Amino acid sequence: MGMDFSTLRTLISRYCVGEENWVDNRTIYIGHKEPPPGAEAFIQQRFPDNRIVSSKYTFWNFVPKNMFEQFRRVANFYFLIIFLVQLIIDTPTSPITSGLPLFFVITVTAIKQGYEDWLRHKADNSVNQCPVHVVQHGKVVRKQSRKLRVGDVVSVKENETFPCDLILLSSSRDDGTCFVTTASLDGESSHKTYYAVQDTRAYNTEKEVGSIHATIECEQPQPDLYKFVGRINVYMDNEPVARPLGSENLLLRGATLKNTEYIYAVAIYTGMETKMALNYQSKSQKRSAVEKSMNAYLMVYLCILISKALINTVLKYVWQADPNRDEPWYNDRTEAERQRHIMIRAFTDFLAFMVLFNYIIPVSMYVTVEMQKFLGSYFIMWDDEMFDEELGERAVVNTSDLNEELGQVEYVFTDKTGTLTENNMEFIECCVDGHVYVPHAICNGQVMPGATSMDMIDTSPGPGAREHEELFFRALCLCHTVQVKEEETVDGIKQGIHQGKSTSFYISSSPDEVALVEGMKRLGFTYLRLKDSQMEILNREDEIERFQLLEVLTFDSVRRRMSVIVRSSTGELYLFCKGADSSIFPRVVSGKVDQVKARVEHNAVEGLRTLCVAYRPLSPEQYQEVCHLLNGAKLALQDRDKRLAEAYDIIEKDLILLGATAVEDRLQEKAADTIESLHQAGMKVWVLTGDKMETAAATCYASKLFRRNTQILELTTKRTEEQSLHDVLFDLSRTVLRQHGGMTRESFSGLSGDCTDYGLIIDGATLSAVMRPAQEDSNSGNYKEIFLEICRNCSAVLCCRMAPLQKAQIVKLIKASKEHPITLAIGDGANDVSMILEAHVGIGIMGKEGRQAARNSDYAIPKFKHLKKILLVHGHYYYIRISELVQYFFYKNVCFIFPQFLYQFFCGFSQQPLYDTAYLTLYNISFTSLPILLYSLIEQHINMDILRRDPSLYRDIAKNSLLRWPIFIYWTILGVYDAFVMFFGCYFLFDNTTFTSNGQLMTTNTQMMFGNWTFGTLVFTVLVFTVTFKLALDTHYWTWINHFVIWGSLIFFVVFSLLWGGIIWPFLNYQRMYYVFMQMLSSGPAWLSIILLITASLLPDVVKKVICRTLWPTTTERIQNADKLYEGQLSEFTPLASLHAPSKAGSLRRGSGNQRNSPNPRRSEPFTKKIMFTRWQRTPDYSTFAPLLRFADGSRHSKQGHAYGGAGPETSV
Repeated sequence: MGMDFSTLRTLISRYCVGEENWVDNRTIYIGHKEPPPGAEAFIQQRFPDNRIVSSKYTFWNFVPKNMFEQFRRVANFYFLIIFLVQLIIDTPTSPITSGLPLFFVITVTAIKQGYEDWLRHKADNSVNQCPVHVVQHGKVVRKQSRKLRVGDVVSVKENETFPCDLILLSSSRDDGTCFVTTASLDGESSHKTYYAVQDTRAYNTEKEVGSIHATIECEQPQPDLYKFVGRINVYMDNEPVARPLGSENLLLRGATLKNTEYIYAVAIYTGMETKMALNYQSKSQKRSAVEKSMNAYLMVYLCILISKALINTVLKYVWQADPNRDEPWYNDRTEAERQRHIMIRAFTDFLAFMVLFNYIIPVSMYVTVEMQKFLGSYFIMWDDEMFDEELGERAVVNTSDLNEELGQVEYVFTDKTGTLTENNMEFIECCVDGHVYVPHAICNGQVMPGATSMDMIDTSPGPGAREHEELFFRALCLCHTVQVKEEETVDGIKQGIHQGKSTSFYISSSPDEVALVEGMKRLGFTYLRLKDSQMEILNREDEIERFQLLEVLTFDSVRRRMSVIVRSSTGELYLFCKGADSSIFPRVVSGKVDQVKARVEHNAVEGLRTLCVAYRPLSPEQYQEVCHLLNGAKLALQDRDKRLAEAYDIIEKDLILLGATAVEDRLQEKAADTIESLHQAGMKVWVLTGDKMETAAATCYASKLFRRNTQILELTTKRTEEQSLHDVLFDLSRTVLRQHGGMTRESFSGLSGDCTDYGLIIDGATLSAVMRPAQEDSNSGNYKEIFLEICRNCSAVLCCRMAPLQKAQIVKLIKASKEHPITLAIGDGANDVSMILEAHVGIGIMGKEGRQAARNSDYAIPKFKHLKKILLVHGHYYYIRISELVQYFFYKNVCFIFPQFLYQFFCGFSQQPLYDTAYLTLYNISFTSLPILLYSLIEQHINMDILRRDPSLYRDIAKNSLLRWPIFIYWTILGVYDAFVMFFGCYFLFDNTTFTSNGQLMTTNTQMMFGNWTFGTLVFTVLVFTVTFKLALDTHYWTWINHFVIWGSLIFFVVFSLLWGGIIWPFLNYQRMYYVFMQMLSSGPAWLSIILLITASLLPDVVKKVICRTLWPTTTERIQNADKLYEGQLSEFTPLASLHAPSKAGSLRRGSGNQRNSPNPRRSEPFTKKIMFTRWQRTPDYSTFAPLLRFADGSRHSKQGHAYGGAGPETSV
């Protein structure tokens, strides 16, 4: 047989019985070598190649797939149906009238999507074709990345990126380690250490690596970046030696090799199965609130259309019921048509009316909106104020579909480290046995100028304390995972720190560690290097001390500490441990705990990141016991992490406290000012961070998220241990609701002084308990509701100790709450990606860390401070523009098609079109499309400086206020009124007519030939001029481009009409329109009626605006009036508080107390007066200034200048 039973059993168990084993594991043959005979069955599995695909279409499926996606849109599908109806049945208008606009829309969208996909293909190709080096038969061969297969042994050199997921076999370093940065994966630019398999790390040349005989068994690919379980079987003399594989052996695609000359590794996951590719969360299509409103309006207009068609069909048959009023002979119906069943005739007529009136649905609105979003997004990218010189980066727009959503944000969820803070650690001080040491400032390796001597606050510790102090400094020099990067000098000789200090710097997976080691260097203890398990330190006397590194108990987020076991040159054994205060203090048995604890709490309140340091001397017997424990745990294949954690727990006890350190992560520039502006704009700001509560709370105070008078409510593990979660939640809700009397936060300003400001702090563990699904036997089902109710009434919320997935859960919870608020998430690291993808609008910060957040976001900005402009200015403008665009489109289409409906009452419901085919087709494409597109790109209803200075204006457009139903109904009624005026105005003005002998109409006063095409053209002319003038009246910001486009489109209409009527170019003698336009213009009454009807159409809207602006002006309108009054100079000098509506002014005045205390510079009373005086010295009479100051409530300006709480430093004075 040649196949023994064990092999057969393996096959059967794989394919049949143990199906789950087959699914969960994969076997990889290193270098594609078969295992030795009798070891196990050689089953070569099929794996995907290493090609990465992020594109959506291929050359072959682009047309069908794109068409399918486009016709899923209601409007496109509707127009396709109308177009097909026009082709099939005899309809009053040509199929071109609906086919051409549809073709235009579909083509433009397809070109845009095709171009975007082509860019993705280009990016994919550049990745897939980059060269990689593969070891084959003992030689290195160059291949394209896409041809790499699972099992190939790959050679990677320093600073190269890993082409797929690899298991490290050996490296150029003797200990088989390599250093890697994973910035592109998780945003961390720090160096991480990875380890080679211990049996293969000695193979250092191509030939040796090519001779490795081994198989790897591991789990099937999964997206968790930090988890990997596997086993390698290395065949020595045909006997397999099994070794465990964990995440410390796995090099991920996209990470970069650092500080290591070269490595050899084997490919285990390729292409779309790599962890990086599995983390490409398919971005769900985000839809803005405006798009939802558009679709709702579209359904309303569809109903109007169907009802119009129904009314006309019914009335047609009612009218024809009279035998004298059968269809006119000139309609030329055949006998067969007359004999058809009445239902079929009625249905055909209904479809014909649908086609006739279908222009009420604005198909071109969708393409205009697409163009407006696409072109409008360039204004963010071109904004010089959002350019960061330090990074050399501008803002980036990844999704232009959400521009207007930036003007609707109600909740902002922000990360702390790297977003609010710089993630730039600086060693501030250390405390040893209560003595505080403060070196000169050191920031990421840069020693500040003039920092030569050591500056100590307390330099007189006793003799015993001196020994303790040195032990503390040594502990910090040894207890870390920092590497020393030695750069070569000009002559090629590598120099250490003690020879030439400028040639070396520290790198680590944690910026805190680098700051601590640099801090020790300033205090006289310099860490030199780790070589052959020997750590070298240069002490204060410039002597080199050597310690043998025996064990590293690595840091993890559960233990929140790390330890090292070292042997000094004199043979003593020490365990040094550093970690968070909450994880060190319970394990300490002696030391000056109270003094150190007091200092740690003091520093935490100041917003510094604190760590405690402790040690324990070990006897040789204890050390042997420790080794035994650790080795047992490390070799376990099952529950390895759990067993290691238990071992660490036993080892790290009975510690002696040495002291504590404080490191600062500085706030980003203008972070506090930005948060204050967002609060004034009515947004709730939540900080979601993985940091500990005290540090995060201090950052929140520094960034003005919490004010000094904010009452802090805690919902933390500490509190839920004392009381049940149920009681804590009900206590908090009682506290909040008693103060606010059940009133939600929206009903008053965030600055109001007579209401207590609440801030909530919650931690990850308590949040998990709140979010837990309800048990049937408990009453925990409504915890989420109570929690939301508390949050709604707090001005700020801080969530600390959050896992990345919890951040997304919080956003999802708020999104799904009953108000359905618009949410925005902003972060800088890969741990923020899930939250960025979950929120309505995701913003990534291009930090020093990787770019994963920026790549996955809808918008990427260089710094947190730019959030202010992108929301308060760009977001505001985008929303104003697109809401006008949507309402205006529906309005102009009602004006356009309603006269057609009225005309049916005068033509025996014979489906006779009022307008010519050319006019029907070009109305939305040419005559009226450019002015509104331009308006929606450059309109600025209020000066940019004012929007930035007065964030509360953002509240005026909150909750989709410009696309509410009352406003939509007003625009529709206005459109219907205009249509009535146009139609009946033309009808009555030309009612004074006599019939001539040939059936033509002739007006008595002008002897003008007047037929139905002349009548339609007259109505159309009034229509085009009215809707264009309406837009001109709505425009606040005039430039030469506006003038060119608005008047240019009217001139184009006139020129086209002359061309079409064969006047300019006789060859275009289109029969029914021949000379119609010219004849119409040759009549005096026609000119008069055009002017009169345009005026009559626009008058009610103008009158309504004047009355409303005078009697009930909004804050926006007050500022517009003031700006016009002072020739656009308002932003330069006016205290904006005086322009607010009385109610708002009141609440702002109440808040002025808070504003005066804030450290930012504010406009003071004398300063404001001085500017007012100098501004008006041109005129002798100063009283002209009074109206501006009486806008609010008639009172003169007194101390109200303080009420403005905008950005002090950004105010342009």
